[in-house]
Amino acid sequence: MSAPLLSPDELEAALRAIGAERYHNLHPFHRALHDGRLNRAQVQAWALNRYYYQASIPAKDATLLARLTTAELRREWRRRLVDHDGDAPGTGGVARWLKLTDGLGLDRAYVESLEGLLPATRFAVDAYVAFVRDRSILEAIASSLTELFSPTIISERVAGMLRHYDFITPETLAYFQPRLTQAPRDSDFALAYVKEHARTPEQQQAVLGALKFKCGVLWAMLDELEYAYVNPGRIPPGAFRPDAA
Repeated sequence: MSAPLLSPDELEAALRAIGAERYHNLHPFHRALHDGRLNRAQVQAWALNRYYYQASIPAKDATLLARLTTAELRREWRRRLVDHDGDAPGTGGVARWLKLTDGLGLDRAYVESLEGLLPATRFAVDAYVAFVRDRSILEAIASSLTELFSPTIISERVAGMLRHYDFITPETLAYFQPRLTQAPRDSDFALAYVKEHARTPEQQQAVLGALKFKCGVLWAMLDELEYAYVNPGRIPPGAFRPDAA
């Protein structure tokens, strides 16, 4: 049975329903992180693995930027590169994430080397970069729509981590404050683009599939963290071991 054509508002509602069901703020590992039920080593493992995702976002955005067909679209998407890479050394989201790993006591050279990554982290992030590179522009933009839901998780994360962990400071969490304004700006643009350009049932289903895929990427990363560092605690060979850091 073919899917019906949705109105733009119905499409938005369907996208938001995906986030309500699948966004990774619902994952048990994130609940434990925000509620103070992880130890320092487990928080270190989360930050180290998440670094690969953060550092790959500019590369992902650059692959899409190269395919955009108008100056207007390229200018809009270029802001995302500046947000994450900065416009000078030591600025931007990736640099701020390294302040988090520094504050957690991780060696910066080790973090940047990617030697301690969990295999599933690498697979999931690489799959996301490939998705944005290889799929249609509409699907690539739609995959960014997890940003619709990120302000809520950021607020929960910052408040919970500051409340529960004595090794976390506001300076350690400096990455997150700019994202409270950047993410809504970016998601507003992406949502408007998708609602305007997903004009057939096939395009709308592709858009919904792109968001489901991205939610799956984020969920898979947390599944592996849970398995390796919480329950049952089986760390794969070569991955970060707190006792050896």
